[in-house]
Amino acid sequence: MQLINVRDYEEQALATLDLPTRDYYRSGSEDERTLHANRAAYDQVRLRPRALVDVSACDLRTTVLGTPVAMPILVAPTAYHCLAHPEGECATVQGVGAAGTLMGVSTLGTRSLEEVAAAASGPLWFQLYVYKDRRVSEGLIRRAEAAGYRALVLTVDTPRLGQRERDLRNGFGLPAHLHQANFQDSSETPVHIQEQGLSGLAVHASAMFDTALTWEALSWLRSVTQLPIIVKGLMTAEDAALAVAHGAAGIIVSNHGGRQLDGAIATLEALPEVVAAVNGACEVYVDGGAQRGTDILKALALGARAVLVGRPILWGLAVNGAAGVTHVLTILRDELERAMALSGRPTLDSIDRTLVKVPRDW
Repeated sequence: MQLINVRDYEEQALATLDLPTRDYYRSGSEDERTLHANRAAYDQVRLRPRALVDVSACDLRTTVLGTPVAMPILVAPTAYHCLAHPEGECATVQGVGAAGTLMGVSTLGTRSLEEVAAAASGPLWFQLYVYKDRRVSEGLIRRAEAAGYRALVLTVDTPRLGQRERDLRNGFGLPAHLHQANFQDSSETPVHIQEQGLSGLAVHASAMFDTALTWEALSWLRSVTQLPIIVKGLMTAEDAALAVAHGAAGIIVSNHGGRQLDGAIATLEALPEVVAAVNGACEVYVDGGAQRGTDILKALALGARAVLVGRPILWGLAVNGAAGVTHVLTILRDELERAMALSGRPTLDSIDRTLVKVPRDW
């Protein structure tokens, strides 16, 4: 099968992976309304191309928090890459580096943050949670600082896990040879996390995630690190304004890939109000649902600095390791460049709200 777009990679990956793994990667919570809404939102936005513009040299280069990247396409933090490929996150980061962009690395990885950093040739962000015992979070921060990560991504939409019913039906669990690598040496992490899969993760979230988390946590993070902090999981203008007030350097508009609150609005739908609320005070990114270069173009037109992709990277990893990751990112980059040319927008600065027509109720 010739792999020419992200859907081709998804089809091939789903044919390769076992049922529990493919459902873990692709599923959403409960009825999966938000999962599907993320994708459907892109189809509701239409492009308004301009003609007779010199598009002989489209330029996709940009920066995120001052870090140069080859394109406004970043890799979202996702868990358990070793389920897709034996080298896991280390293969992913090699593929991302070859594509010239940035990877967000999950706390819940199957390769340690140090191993991933050692395999990287490009910039990294580290995703983390604030735990009830903040020494656990601070320990991860110190390790990320020492390993050269450029920023921290604070996930705030997971006071507890969403109900992922496919995983429950499948009895999903990590195989015995895999574990959450960032915790294997921590005496503060319960042993059951290493021994159980989804159920262990649910116990981990219940026992360790701080369900009393408030905006004070962002102030605390700023007091213990000099790394810029990106808040992931905001969906409203109100929270975006609070993030800016508490010193966030960036916001990722995210509903956790439709895996948390089912019925939440699509991320693309939430993006315009977040962008308006911050009014340039911090960078805004978006994840969830993008599968085409035209999707990325639409998000950029609605104010995103960059778009993060998660599942497409896992499909590339499952099909062909690091090379598959690079190819998926190259496909998206080429699609975006072509869409820019066909829209008469040869630079990222030329992409603005006039390029798109959005539903009136947005």
